[in-house]
Amino acid sequence: MGSETAGPGAVTTGLLPADRQPVIIAARRTPVCRSNGALKDLRAHQLLAPVLKQLLEASGVSPEDVADVVIGNAVGGGGNVARLALLEAGLPVGVPGLTVDRQCGSGLDAIVLAARLVAAGGNLVYLAGGVESISTAPLRAHRNGDGGPDFFSRAQFVPLSFGDPDMGVAAENVAARFAVGRDRQDAFALASHQRAVAAVRAGRFDGEITPLETPAGTVSKDDGPRPGLNAAVLKRFPPAFVEGGTVTAGNSCFDADAASAVVITSLQRARELEAEDGLLVVATDTAGVDPELLGIGAAMAGGRLLATLGLTSARVGIVEFNEAFAAQALACLDHLGIEPGRANADGGALALGHAYGASGAVLVARLLAQARASGEEGQLALALISIAGGMGTAALLRYEKITGGISR
Repeated sequence: MGSETAGPGAVTTGLLPADRQPVIIAARRTPVCRSNGALKDLRAHQLLAPVLKQLLEASGVSPEDVADVVIGNAVGGGGNVARLALLEAGLPVGVPGLTVDRQCGSGLDAIVLAARLVAAGGNLVYLAGGVESISTAPLRAHRNGDGGPDFFSRAQFVPLSFGDPDMGVAAENVAARFAVGRDRQDAFALASHQRAVAAVRAGRFDGEITPLETPAGTVSKDDGPRPGLNAAVLKRFPPAFVEGGTVTAGNSCFDADAASAVVITSLQRARELEAEDGLLVVATDTAGVDPELLGIGAAMAGGRLLATLGLTSARVGIVEFNEAFAAQALACLDHLGIEPGRANADGGALALGHAYGASGAVLVARLLAQARASGEEGQLALALISIAGGMGTAALLRYEKITGGISR
């Protein structure tokens, strides 16, 4: 996206004019908790509303100045959860809301859409992100010929002639096609838990989490990371999806409830708001792939994005990849030339859980927190997520101080 010249270590293609250059100036998320666990009594809008409210307080944006709220959601009951949540958060009735569905990519794609709205002009402020309450998601059914319900567990993603595999089967397909063995998958999963446990103990998640009030009390911590997990425990898990396979419950994510969102506006408006720093949205891409190998979608999107900008993955300082399965995470990172140790510095979905429509937005919240912790101006950050149906979305961001001017 752009025209301004970038500095050392940054993208050389430049930026858009300041009144159209998208920048993320605040990000928050709820705790990510196992479905039917600590957040089981909260519906999707009740997860999201406190995040939206805290974002406005953190950024200094007046509720009346929000142009739109764009929210991703994958398995909710419809009815435009974005509008429901923004009103629950106390925003004025004049603020509209838009709910988007690109399944697992919904939260990241909602942010991408808001970035494109900023780039289209108007110097406006948007709230964007995603939410999922798997615990309270409605039961779904088709109508039988007699009008009775035929319940199903998931939507059909592609025509049956394309295979339309379940997620775990698709992960096995990726593991086999790209030769990602069981030992590597287990080691990657263990590292994710170890990093997340270390991050919790160091308080690295505290500044990005919006605590939630539930009937059982306040929830302020992720409940997925397992301090006692070790290689021997992981080795005991049997194949979960295919007989004789390598994908297990131990090296797969678990379903979770969560919400996450950002404040995204133009660079000019961010300066007017006296924002200190933020993530400039440099470029984004969404790619389609063979649905039988849907887990590789993020690599196709990320690879094409970097190639278009003339960059290699070595130029990227921070990487957040949604770890739905260790097999697909490793296959994608291998394809992009990213050492697994460089991705998800504080653990990923294998430890924290996968809240479907919220997960892509959680990646962005994590990138902003890590970029601020490093303080390295011009540092590139990459968010990657693979998507059901054979797709993947990637977003390249750049950390900059705002009040002191953008680095050249």
